[in-house]
This record gives sequence, structure tokens and C-alpha cells, in this order.
Amino acid sequence: MGKERYFQGTIKAAVDMNAERQADLLRKAMKGIGTDERRIIQILASHNNDQRQEIANTYKQSFGRDLIKDLKSELCGCFEDAVVALMTLPDQYDAMNVHKAIKGLGTDESLLIEVLCPRTNQSMTEIKEAFKTLYGKDMMKEVESDISGDFKRVLVAQLQGNRTEEDEVDMEKVKKDAQDIYDAGEGRLGTDESLFNKVLCMRSFPHLRCMFEEYKRVASKDLKDSIKSETSGNLKESFLAIVKWTENRPAYIAERLHKTMAGIGTDDEQLIRLIVSHSETSLADVKEEYFKMYGKSLRSMIEGDTSGDYKKLLCAIVDGTMTPP
Repeated sequence: MGKERYFQGTIKAAVDMNAERQADLLRKAMKGIGTDERRIIQILASHNNDQRQEIANTYKQSFGRDLIKDLKSELCGCFEDAVVALMTLPDQYDAMNVHKAIKGLGTDESLLIEVLCPRTNQSMTEIKEAFKTLYGKDMMKEVESDISGDFKRVLVAQLQGNRTEEDEVDMEKVKKDAQDIYDAGEGRLGTDESLFNKVLCMRSFPHLRCMFEEYKRVASKDLKDSIKSETSGNLKESFLAIVKWTENRPAYIAERLHKTMAGIGTDDEQLIRLIVSHSETSLADVKEEYFKMYGKSLRSMIEGDTSGDYKKLLCAIVDGTMTPP
């Protein structure tokens, strides 16, 4: 119950990768009149991020040009956005999204929840370091100054990266946490949000999975239902994100992907972010969960909601079957 699952992405490292050849082919795809978008898709979707970085470095050495700048000058729209996302280091991509969420007037709380709530201590440290490198500022201070209240306390707890990480689960502590959570919410008038925060943001993921099961026994209901009835707004959404991610990461991502394409219009920014961010870590599992949850393949949904080279690139990532030219 508590043990960590092993997830698989769709994009894996290409065997016998030749950075010089790929860099040369990319230059040819963009040189002269017209752009060979098919070749760009083939190269980017058949190499993982480490290899793309190596290709970009080789491109710079061979031609004295910045690969991302060249790609941006040749492409446009959502296709350009997805290509640039693929070419960006993962920790920098996350840091850029945090910056996007808090810059200017207003705050994109949903984006902050997506990027910051389901995180290991190590990944949080990497994002904070990337933010400092990119913007010369302390990410925790920047986020703290942009939000308030109980929601602020949840994100600060996540940003501190103090979640316990032991694999062994102490069932006595699990039982105590389940009872304490019940007593702080369903078992009293009003809600002690700080207790929810302490447990959900500081306990290890294996511990939490066991605690969720114990909570069902104590409260005779699912913790997610209690969170929905005891909290509201961004606080509710942040707690739910942690619980859903912990219970079943691929299902959580599948649900968010479905929401980007449900109804009229498509949230392309979030669609790109979710597909690219999880392409090497769990997208293969996400595809399976998506089909179980919605009775349709993720690929078919993308095909119905996107078009052109943008659609071809996303489908290539989801398929994960491209081979290098």
C-alpha cells in the first residue's frame, strides 16, 4: 500500500545518439526558404531532454547560433510553444511557470498548485535553484509576497521541502495522523486547517497512502470528500492536488489533461505543460489511466482538439515511437 510505484514515460533516450548529425539536420530543416517541420518533430520526439541539450550545445559549436532562437524564428503559435518547452531544461521550465504565475497583476493560483504542490524535496530544491539562476531572486520570497492566508501556508510548507522521505511506514503514526485529521475536520465544529497542512505537507508519500486508507476506516468516508466539505477555494484545491498525486499520480495527471480539452476550446498552455513535463517520467502510465477513466485514448482526444504540426508533435510525444533520422 505504501510502497512507491515505478512509472514510465513515453520519451526515452535514443540509442547511439549522434548529436552532430542531429544538429546538422536541424540546421538544414531551418535553412533557406521554408521550414521542414516534420524533421524537427522527428528529432525532438526521438530524443530525451538530456540529449536535446547536447544537440543544442553541438548546434552552437557547429554553427555559432542558438538553437532555441532559431526554432522560435521559424515556428509560431502552439507548435512553437511546445517545441520551446521540449528544448528547455525541466527545472528551468518549472521555474519559468512559477514566474509566469506570479508576475504582473494578479496570480495564477491554479498554476502554482500544479507546479508546486506535488513535489519531492529534491525537485523543489532544483526548481528554487533554477529560479535564482533565471531571475536572480529567491523563489520562496517571491511566492510568499504574492499570496496570503491558509493557501500561503500550504505553499510555503511545500517550498521549504521538509517532507519526510523514509520508505518504512510506522502504522502507529499513521493511525494517529488519521485520527488527528478527523478530529481537526469532520469531528468538530469548524476546521483546523493547520493540522491538515502539517500532515499533508510534511509526511512521506508512503505514509500518506497508508493514512488515506486508515482515514476511511476512522471517518467512514474518503479524505478527498472531507477536504471538499471542510475547506474551500485554493486551499481545497492544493490539498486535493497533494492527495490525488499521492494516491495515483498518473490518474491525477490524466484528470488535469482531460480538463484542458473538455468543453469548448482547449487550454493549450496547460496541455503543453502537462504533456512535456511528464513525457519522460509517467506519460506511458498516464495514457493507460486516461483510457480507464474516460473510455477514449489520450491520443484521440488530442487529435480532436488540436491541429497541424502542433497536433503531430503532441501525438508523437504521446506515442513515443519516433526514431532518430
